[in-house]
Amino acid sequence: MATINRKVRSFSDINLLFTAHPSTLDVNKVTDENAVKAAVRNLILTKNYERPFHPEIGCQITSLLFENYNPITKSTMQKTIQDVLEKFEPRARITELDIVDKPDENSIDVTVRFVINNIERPITVTTTLQRAR
Repeated sequence: MATINRKVRSFSDINLLFTAHPSTLDVNKVTDENAVKAAVRNLILTKNYERPFHPEIGCQITSLLFENYNPITKSTMQKTIQDVLEKFEPRARITELDIVDKPDENSIDVTVRFVINNIERPITVTTTLQRAR
């Protein structure tokens, strides 16, 4: 009888809220799905030159928030987000990317649907970007 040895990769990152574990008092970890969700959200919200020693990591979507919103601006935002996630988040494969403008609230909702490489269940991350003025 043959046994199948499947390697299941798990992902972990530190919790960016830096909360302490109750017993070890070390920084908590986020794992698997939550780790990739946090990484996707952080990549969308990070501007270029914001991370020390890695000026190439970042997304310029915040610079597009003050542009007049039209189909060209929307496609530029989608392309910018897609490029940064494909380049810097190899754990996620984007299946759908949607941007909704909310002019009355001066904000834009970005919804990214993706699958993690070893989990075929779709995952959704929604981030709201607000204009400062």
